[in-house]
Amino acid sequence: MQIQLSVLSLFVAVCSAQTIGNHKAMYDAHGTLLPWTSWLDALNREMKWYLNCPIEHGYPRFVYMTFMDGDYKPMVRHPDFIPATQNGMGILSYLKYYVWTKKQNPKILQLARAMGDYLVKESLTPDMGKWPRFTRSTGWREKFPQPADCGSQGDRPYEIEPDKGGIAGYALFLLWEETKDDKYLKQALQNARVLATNMQPADESHSPWPFRVDYRTGEGRGPVSGNMVFIVRLFDKLVEAGHNEFTTARETVLDWILNNQIPSAAKDGAMWCQFFEDHQELDNRTSWAPLNLARYLIEKKEAVDDDWQEHAKALIDFCVRRFTVFRSGALMCGEQDYDKEPWGGIASTFGAVLAMYSAVTGSPEYKGLAYQNLNYVLYAINDDGCPRENALHPGRGGWQEDAHTDKIHNYMDALTAFPEWGH
Repeated sequence: MQIQLSVLSLFVAVCSAQTIGNHKAMYDAHGTLLPWTSWLDALNREMKWYLNCPIEHGYPRFVYMTFMDGDYKPMVRHPDFIPATQNGMGILSYLKYYVWTKKQNPKILQLARAMGDYLVKESLTPDMGKWPRFTRSTGWREKFPQPADCGSQGDRPYEIEPDKGGIAGYALFLLWEETKDDKYLKQALQNARVLATNMQPADESHSPWPFRVDYRTGEGRGPVSGNMVFIVRLFDKLVEAGHNEFTTARETVLDWILNNQIPSAAKDGAMWCQFFEDHQELDNRTSWAPLNLARYLIEKKEAVDDDWQEHAKALIDFCVRRFTVFRSGALMCGEQDYDKEPWGGIASTFGAVLAMYSAVTGSPEYKGLAYQNLNYVLYAINDDGCPRENALHPGRGGWQEDAHTDKIHNYMDALTAFPEWGH
């Protein structure tokens, strides 16, 4: 026992001498990674930094560029941009933070609206073809509006990603619920109607929509799109609001998820391929999609799946088996088969979903793992609140989805599960 304690003490001493991201690593006597400051302090610093972001063309700069440096300036070598995921998840983050802070600062809602306004006004396909007036998955920074051939990263010039329209539509619906501004509801309905119109037969090798589609012709590319849950969330909300035209489509997608996609996690995981805009590998499984489905099952429980707990655990275990790596003494979740580094978005997603599962089920199995992933991501935040896209190295700025917009909402979910983690 004394030898074991000596080894543990040496481990803690060595780890504590290192730096994670922008701060000296902090561990407790058992080797558990601790936050460098309290969660609430770190998150408040980050939100304050973004609330001070310069506004140009009617929008804060982080709303219309994906690669922004630590001085709020564009990273010149990276002009590509992911409007739907970045701003869709950003709306979720800002709305959750707005509620968490008891709606005391109207500027938080103002920035959520800025993200929604960009999606509605600047990032739609033309009013033509098979996918008219549909939210773009990729584009180019500082375009008002995005041109007709704006596809970037892994998208061809005239391609969109159907699942990203689900993210944007769901976020816009939530923004409409908060503001009652009908332009957000109108676009959520448009995305949902175009999705419903373009559904395809789904089976063990095809999702209900392909990963990429030429919005003019409807020609698909990539038979499987792993992220179907945000389309279900969009349909859920619209049906709840009385738009029963989406009932059949919602049931069809959910049936495919339960009977084809979830069982795939216990096999080769082929139904979890393709989510990230900058990748085109057909065999690229991701952790983002199964984790966000697990979050949905944990929230909805028996309302959507009698076996929600078993299925959520299977999705979590799939990610633990396939995507985790050790970094700085902590087991961290990576993004995808072709990139297993713990970027801010995915590591915080992993932490949040595991925290939610632990809180709801009362099982301690994943609680420590959740806590360490969320602590690790905080090390990317600088003293002034400017975050880096991950905590692998010191730095400022980068890919804004990972640095900020797809991160804050995860801490809100984790704090709802375990409020004591904030202090």
